[in-house]
This record gives sequence, C-alpha cells and structure tokens, in this order.
Amino acid sequence: MEVFLDFVNKYIMGGIQIWTEFIFFTAFLGKRRRAVYGIVFSVCGLLLIEPVQSGGAADVFLYTLLLAGYGIFVCRADWASAFLYAVITAGIMQLCYGVVNLSLYILYPYVFPFWQEKTGILFMVLGYAAFVPAVLGYRVIAKYYRYQDDVRNRYVLLLLLPVLVIFLMGSYINLSIYKDAVTVYEDGSIAGGDHYQMLMVQVLGLASMFSILSACKKLLENFRLSTELALLSQQERYLHQYVEEAREQGKKTKAFRHDIKNHIMVVKELLQSGKRDQALCYISDLDGMVRELSFSCNTGNPVVDILIGNKFGMAKSGNIDTDCSLILPYPCKVRDIDFCIILSNALDNAISACREMDDQAGEGAWESAWESESRFAEKKDKGDQNGRKYIHISGRHQGDFILLEVENSFSGHGTIEKGTGLSNIEVVAKKYGGAMSVKCQAGRFLLSVLLNLTV
Repeated sequence: MEVFLDFVNKYIMGGIQIWTEFIFFTAFLGKRRRAVYGIVFSVCGLLLIEPVQSGGAADVFLYTLLLAGYGIFVCRADWASAFLYAVITAGIMQLCYGVVNLSLYILYPYVFPFWQEKTGILFMVLGYAAFVPAVLGYRVIAKYYRYQDDVRNRYVLLLLLPVLVIFLMGSYINLSIYKDAVTVYEDGSIAGGDHYQMLMVQVLGLASMFSILSACKKLLENFRLSTELALLSQQERYLHQYVEEAREQGKKTKAFRHDIKNHIMVVKELLQSGKRDQALCYISDLDGMVRELSFSCNTGNPVVDILIGNKFGMAKSGNIDTDCSLILPYPCKVRDIDFCIILSNALDNAISACREMDDQAGEGAWESAWESESRFAEKKDKGDQNGRKYIHISGRHQGDFILLEVENSFSGHGTIEKGTGLSNIEVVAKKYGGAMSVKCQAGRFLLSVLLNLTV
C-alpha cells in the first residue's frame, strides 16, 4: 500500500502538478500550447528531476531551470521574462502547498485520536487541495499581472529579485525543515517546530508575492503613461511643424500667384521675339516652381496634405503602395491638429503593420516545428491574395459629418489590441461627437472615423 501511495504521490500527482504549472507558465509568456506538449514536458520533467530528488532544494531549482529553459528555447521568450515567470510559477505552487500542508499539520493532532490508521492517508489526499489556491493564483496573475508586452529587462530583474527571495524562503521551509518525510509522535503531533509560526510565514510570503506584483504593475503603468506623455508631446511638436510648413507653403503659393502675370508676360515676349529655346527654358523653370508648390496628395487642406505627403514618403521607402482619395472641407470646424492626430496615428500604425509583413515572412524560415501549424493559418490571411502591401486613405464630407477611412494590408488574426495610437484617435472622435471603428479580416485592416461638424 505504501509503495502504491508513494507511486501515486511522486509520479501521478507530480506529473499533474508539472502539467498544471506548464499550462499557466506558457500562458504567462503569451504562448498557447496544446495539452499534449504539457504531457510530454511533464514526463520529461519527472525523468530529469527524479534521479536528483534529495528532499532538498536541488530538485526544485532544477525544475525551475527546466521551465525557464523551455520558455527561452522553445517559446522564444526573452531570458528575463522566462526566469521571472518560471520562479513565479514554481513559487506560487510551493507556497500554496506550504500553506495547505502546514494547516493540515496543525489539524492532524485533533483528528489522529479518532482515526489513527487512516488519518495519514486522508491528510495526504487533502494535501492535494493546494492545487485550488495555486490555480486561482495563476489565473489572477495571467489576467492582471502579465508584463511581457510592456516591461524592459531591467524592470523584470527589479521584480525578479524579491520574488526569488520569497521563492527561496518557501523552498527552505518546505524542503529543508519538513523534507519529504513527516515525523509523527504517539500523540499525533508532527515534528518540525512551531507550525503556526511557519504557517504565518508562508501566508505572508504568498501575500507578499502578490503585493510585489501589484506594486510593480503600478510602477510599470506610471512608466508607460510617462512614456506616452513624452510621445504625445513629441507628436504635438511635429504637428505644429506641419502647420508651420503649410503656412509657409501658402505664402509661397500666394507669392507665385502674384507674379504669374509677369511670368506670362516674359514668356509671351520671348515667343514673339522668336526666342523659342529661351521660352522653353523659362517654362521649364516655372514647371519646377509649380512642382515645389504642389502636394503629392490634394485633400483640400494644406496641413493634411503635408502630413500625408510626409507619411507616404516613409511608406514608399518600404515598397508600400499608397493611394489617397480623401477630400476635406477647408476651412471647417475640425481643427487642423485634430485631423493630424487622426491621420498621423492611423498612418503610423498602417506603415508598421505593412513592415511586420516583411518581418514575419523572414521569420518563417526559422520557426520551430511546433509553431509551424499555427503559423500556417496566420499566413493564409497575410495581406491581400498576392501579399501586396498597401495603404489607402479615403473619406467624404456629407452634410454635417466627415467620414475618414484608412485601409491597409496586415498579417494576423481578427483581434486588434487598442494601443496608444487608436486611443488618441478615439479621443478626437469623441471630442467631435463621433465614433471610431476598426475591422480586420482576410489580411485587410480598416479604420473608420466619423466626425460631427455641429459639435
């Protein structure tokens, strides 16, 4: 019986524990894996850890390294995040087991006199209840405390150090004080010191881990907001620069119109004098002046024309096809800087999405065999049917409303997370009593913004 229980405890429940930790660890890293991968990992983990099991911390550290190695080499996560989430994953499970086991050690002497023969088996089974708080803790972390999209390595290390200390503390209590064997005295009491004190230490360790995660989340949120504020300030400077360029362009155009009669008179006199070559040369110079004053996109708003021309120049350098059929009323109640906020953020996102198509195409040759199946479905939706990269701006003014649309090719699935750019666009849309909507399907992303001119 003891051999069977030992087998169940080490291999069956140990495998389930490793599989549970594997599932949530990959979720923390933002990687979704099939259950079969977790089963294979659990078997490999048991085979590697079993030979060095000593009742000390060596097997726990080996397992943590194995988990981090999987995150780095298979999930392709950065090393700092992989180690952080490996320590958190193992630490949560260790602390939950510590809290449950110590609670059972405290209750054991009260139950032992009534059911001496079966109390040990009963409490061993009840010890598996540690999975419940562990899974709840994992779900909370997966929902509220994932950092891989926002944090830099130095902030991961800042979070890793205190979490590692708590993890080491829990490992020391569980594996160095109590070890694998539990000594039970004749009165049912369990050796190992003051269980109440150790229980409080484990509970405080578990609470401290979540407190550290919460504090770090707030720190990172403040860092993100300060970064966004700096970017918005920089963007505002660029937008004011576009306004100044538009004003300067307007002055040059006004000056050219003022002198056009003189230019026509000069050309006329050259032709009448039979100086055809000089007249053609003069007309060629005039054509150059006209080209300098013209915009690559004519929306009717000179500030928007300069902005779109600048962004289209960036797009064309990346071999992205561009097209603009936007017509705006000028002047209108929508401020130039608000038009620029909408279009600059939309075009920056569109250019970035088109460039990612090249990046993902380059990564395809190096992907692991485990990722090939998920990549296949993604690549079917890449761009249009020919994989063409494009950006198209359109819009119309009807009655009291203006509709702006920016369409671009992209590679990915149907869900788009709202980042800083889309949030800024939505703020402007709501400012004018309008709305923003996004659609993405079949490698096509469409951003629509409706503005109400009566607001």
